[in-house]
Amino acid sequence: MQTETPMVKRPPSLLQALIPLIVLIVLLGSSVFLYGEDSSYGPNQIALWIASGVAIAIGFFNRFSWAEIEDGVKSGISVAMGALLIILAVGSLIGTWLLSGTVPSMIYFGLELLNPGWFYAASALICAIISLAIGSSWTTAATIGVALMGIAVGMDMSPAITAGAVVSGAYFGDKMSPLSDTTNLAPAVAGSELFQHIRYMGYTAGPAFFIALLAFVVLGLNADTNFNALELERMQLELSNTYNIGWEMLVPLAVLLVLAARGKPALPTVFFGALLGGLWAVLFQPELIATIADGQRSALATMMVVWSALADGVAIETGSEQLNKLLSGGGMSSMLNTVWLILSAMTFGAIMEKLGLLERLIQGVLGFIKSTGDLVAATLFTCFGANVLTADQYMAIVIPGRMFREEYERRGLDSRVLSRTLEDSGTITSALIPWNTCGAFMMATLAVSPLEFAPYAFFNWLTPLIALIYGYTGITILRRPEAV
Repeated sequence: MQTETPMVKRPPSLLQALIPLIVLIVLLGSSVFLYGEDSSYGPNQIALWIASGVAIAIGFFNRFSWAEIEDGVKSGISVAMGALLIILAVGSLIGTWLLSGTVPSMIYFGLELLNPGWFYAASALICAIISLAIGSSWTTAATIGVALMGIAVGMDMSPAITAGAVVSGAYFGDKMSPLSDTTNLAPAVAGSELFQHIRYMGYTAGPAFFIALLAFVVLGLNADTNFNALELERMQLELSNTYNIGWEMLVPLAVLLVLAARGKPALPTVFFGALLGGLWAVLFQPELIATIADGQRSALATMMVVWSALADGVAIETGSEQLNKLLSGGGMSSMLNTVWLILSAMTFGAIMEKLGLLERLIQGVLGFIKSTGDLVAATLFTCFGANVLTADQYMAIVIPGRMFREEYERRGLDSRVLSRTLEDSGTITSALIPWNTCGAFMMATLAVSPLEFAPYAFFNWLTPLIALIYGYTGITILRRPEAV
């Protein structure tokens, strides 16, 4: 009995690796040009599917079977499942925190405490402190970030600049926190020690965040706003007329931050926060729940309102169209488009990796590396490219880390140089790409597209720029003792 001999795969050429990427870039550019802000609500997903189809055709030509490609897609998508579940849980959390008065209370007190002149800088600093304490840029954006976006509306500040400040602060804190998963992943891939890695990151992250804060101060002091104290008081009055406002409404936030700071898993922590928000709504917002339930005050009607908040969010009527938009939304269903976008992007990235096209692109880069500066630049651009192609920050750390580790060792560079460079681009630039898991999450949570806030996310693009300067000047570039 003869067994079927598997066909020998053809190694992909550089042109083959570039074709799907070029198709994707052209289609995504066309999507943004034709649909603008709506490009992430369907057109971008279709662009990713078409580019995936082009990559599959190349795979067939190189003698890959559909079963092999399908296994690669399943494996690639599985990497994002944890993130997708957290995104759905965050949708529920926003829904019940809007209903419970948690987010409205943060907005109410924020309007009292924050001043337009230093609002942007304060937003970045607050997010940095919270994210450093809990090690999660996502949790910071979904809680404090959402409230700050609301305060920005109340002060007539720019949503795009505010989102940039939130993202800058959240990613600085995440990057410098030993509780962060990416901060632990990068040194593990590069072979460096966690706390040495964090201290070494301060050379790039510190100056970048300091410059970002200065930029936000300048933007705040020169902001052309129609800030009106009477209008602010009117918004606070409408909030207090709609909700029971009080410091006790912030208990769900405090509980969530404590659980996160103690290292509890993200998914159960976030969903517990959502359920706690539902309980707080029942305890402290009975009048609002009755209004939403058309005057019904029964236990069944109350349960249905909270249940709907978890699933589909809330629609709040305050008498102010501005506040209605601000306080309405959330629910798992609000995140379904984000999930669609991430699944489409992960499918494309998984196919590119399975077929060896991604590795071939990186091999093409290695041929141009002559100096340490070239190596750092190649790592930074490869991490960014992996964020674009695989749509996942973890893959943007792991894949380039595996590819470049041997070259860093061959050149006698300390492993911290690689681990820092992986984070300086792989972690930080992920939020600037609309179809990346991080960019899609920020867009769904802050209601501002990365295409709008990216110019103001100063920390996220200054850090790789500073790393690039260090690479070519040799500043802070460490070598192994035996290599000196």
